[in-house]
Order: sequence, then structure tokens, then C-alpha cells
Amino acid sequence: MKILCVVGARPNFVKIAPIVAELKARGVEQVLLHTGQHYDDEMSQVFFDDLGIPRPDVDLGVGSAPHAVQTGEVMIHFDEHLLSIRPDAVVVVGDVNSTLACALAAVKRRVPVVHVEAGLRCGDRYMPEEINRVLTDHISELLFTPSSDADDNLRREGIDPGRIFRVGNIMIDSLLAHRERALKSDVLERLSLLSEDYAVVTLHRPENVDGRDRLLHFCAVLTEVAERLPVVFPIHPRTRSEAQRHGLLERLENTPGLVVTSPLGYLDFMALALHSKIVLTDSGGLQEETTVYGIPCLTLRPSTERPITVTEGTNTIVGDDRAKILAECERILAGNGKRGRTPELWDGRTAPRIVDVLTKRFG
Repeated sequence: MKILCVVGARPNFVKIAPIVAELKARGVEQVLLHTGQHYDDEMSQVFFDDLGIPRPDVDLGVGSAPHAVQTGEVMIHFDEHLLSIRPDAVVVVGDVNSTLACALAAVKRRVPVVHVEAGLRCGDRYMPEEINRVLTDHISELLFTPSSDADDNLRREGIDPGRIFRVGNIMIDSLLAHRERALKSDVLERLSLLSEDYAVVTLHRPENVDGRDRLLHFCAVLTEVAERLPVVFPIHPRTRSEAQRHGLLERLENTPGLVVTSPLGYLDFMALALHSKIVLTDSGGLQEETTVYGIPCLTLRPSTERPITVTEGTNTIVGDDRAKILAECERILAGNGKRGRTPELWDGRTAPRIVDVLTKRFG
């Protein structure tokens, strides 16, 4: 069989790496295609290097653009390569625009689509990623889910249970495979930090960073958190651009106790999170990683597509509520943070389970 694996943005790299490695170990012919949705070294190449992902066989080089333009450009260029590659299946991961675009192009060419991390739902149809998730799931032939709630979501939407396979969390494969290397990172020394004596913040979603009022709100919140313990803020290019546009970047960089850095590579960021006291984030994957780390996570969104991180893990939904964010920080600093447990099948063996199914179906 020949498998075409698709990546486009930074979260995809973490998810595809174990699958690419497992396919290679079993001698399966594969093609790795990068759409170029994340294209600069800080968001792309450093992750390929840290995760040991081979150089992509195809790079579409699409780059940044509004949602409709980016999705359309990926579809057009991906379709051209489908005709020459002629894969038995296309594997897409996650919920970025590249995921949906390549899935749509493949299914219209009658190439089976395999969706890894299927079935996640937050219930917010105004969230672009939610639309990508729903549509990709409904056109995929095989759906690999990380948890039982994802299975339930798919069945409730009328998807044939015979297409659903619970395999565990693919991100945790990367997390466990690279943990020891991450622990050797000197990122804490470079940033003059002490283990378990700082918080980490990631903030990049449009609803949180687009517009001066939203940024001002989170600037004020982060300033108050930084009065309690140092806060490290690896700033996303989108967030940096918005802060510059509204004249707020200098304010962030000069806030006492707030350490603003460029985006970090996978190993450096993993080390930073592993040694932190609190993680505040609007990222989906980080909610899962902190659950496995056993580190309290405050999600700066009103909902999550990963509710298992709340019911079983260390995650607490706080949205943009300043009082709630500060109260939860105080609770964690007092030693009363959520401890949680690691969900079933989040054991680092998800990629082998995926390739087992692919081999039976397409081999």
C-alpha cells in the first residue's frame, strides 16, 4: 500500500511524527506532503528537526491567507499531486484548514480519507476548527479517535460505528518518545527560571487576540498573574502581529514578571511546560499534554473539544473571566490544583494501533 500523509501547521507535526515513524518501521511506502500553512522556521522547520520528521516529499508552499483563500489554494495544489502520487489512502490529522482542504480534494478523487484525532467537538460552530473537524469526519472512511467521548460524538452524528476506531491520543506518542530529550533542554537556564516557580502562557486564537480591546483585557490579566509568579509567554506570530498593530507589544515586553519570547521548538517548549507550576492556554493540544504531565491547566476559552481533560485530567475551563483566572491561580499556588489521571490508551502506542488498522484495510 501507499499512504499519503498530510501536514500543514505546527500541531500537525507533533501528530504525524509517530505515524510516519511507524509506517517506516514496517516498510510501508509513504509520501509526506507539507501544505506550507505554517511556513517559517519558528513554526515549521524547528519542529521537523526536533521530532525527527524527514524532509517532506512535497511542499505546496501555500503560506498564510484568509480561511477561504488558504483552503482553496491547498485544495487546488493538493489535487494536482494526488493525480501523480496515486495513494491508496490519505491520512490527515487534527483540525486545521489543511486538514479539511486535503480531505475534500481526496474524497472528490475517490481516494479514501483517514482522519486521526476524529470525533472531537466543542459545540461552537463559530469556531473555524470546529467546522473543519465536523466536515472532515463526515467525509472520512476511517476515523481514529482519542477517547470515548469522541466515539459518542461520531455515533450521535450518524456515522457508521464500523468506521470508528478508538486508538488513543497520537500526541502522547510524541510526548513520551521525546520526553527524555526534552528534559536535557537548557531553556530554563536561558530564561533564568526555577523549576515549578513560573507559569506558561500561550495565546493565539482570533477570539482572544484579534482587536485592541481583547488584547488589552489579556494584557491586564497577565500583568496580575505576573505579580504572583513569573510568566513565560512564547508569543505566536499572529499574537505578535496584532500586538504590534495596536501598539501593545512594548507594553507586554515591559510588564514586570512577564517574559515574552519568540516561539519555541518542540523540545524547548515541552521542557518549559514540564517544569512549570501552571499552564494558561487557548491551545487544544496543550490541554492534553498537561493532563499527562500532571500540571494544572487553565483553558482561556469558554469550551473545549477535549472534555476528557476536564473530567479526568488537570484542565479547568476559565474562559476570559479575570476573577476566575486569578482565583484558580491562587488555588494552584496554595497547593490545591487539579491532579487528575492519564486517560485510557494515552500510552504512547497509538501509532502502532493506527498502522495495524491501515494494514488490514489497505494492505
